[in-house]
Amino acid sequence: MSQLAAGPAARAVLSTSRDPDRMGSDWAGVLKEVPLFRNVSRRHLKHVASLARKRRYVHGTSIVRAGETGSAFYVLLDGTVRVVPATGRPRKLKAGDFFGEMALLDDAPRSASVVADGEVLTMTISRSAFSKLLKKEPTLTYELLCTLATRLRAAEQSA
Repeated sequence: MSQLAAGPAARAVLSTSRDPDRMGSDWAGVLKEVPLFRNVSRRHLKHVASLARKRRYVHGTSIVRAGETGSAFYVLLDGTVRVVPATGRPRKLKAGDFFGEMALLDDAPRSASVVADGEVLTMTISRSAFSKLLKKEPTLTYELLCTLATRLRAAEQSA
């Protein structure tokens, strides 16, 4: 997991948006910190960020459930969540952390449940919107494949 810039500054920027749910390309810098997007060009990051929507969750809300098909990626902009894996210890994520990035690429079941631990604000990108962008932008697809190949190689070396 990575720590991204978020918190009160995120709330201030979001409150000035014309469309209350759409985030906009100004959020490309937040995505740049996500390992999946680390090697993506600034132009493509702006396209991806323009797909993002903000979502609010109240305490105790299940944001995702283990075993269900993943359909979105989340960056925590404010608040904390509890990640409850099927096996192993639960852990907390806070503003700047993210989860569900692989759901942008496949519809595999979620490996853990994520529950709001207080009020939570997220940047959310749906797989369907992201897939449409990948079809329009083959260079973005190539950039992501290069990143995934690097991550797979690193995982194989550490195993």
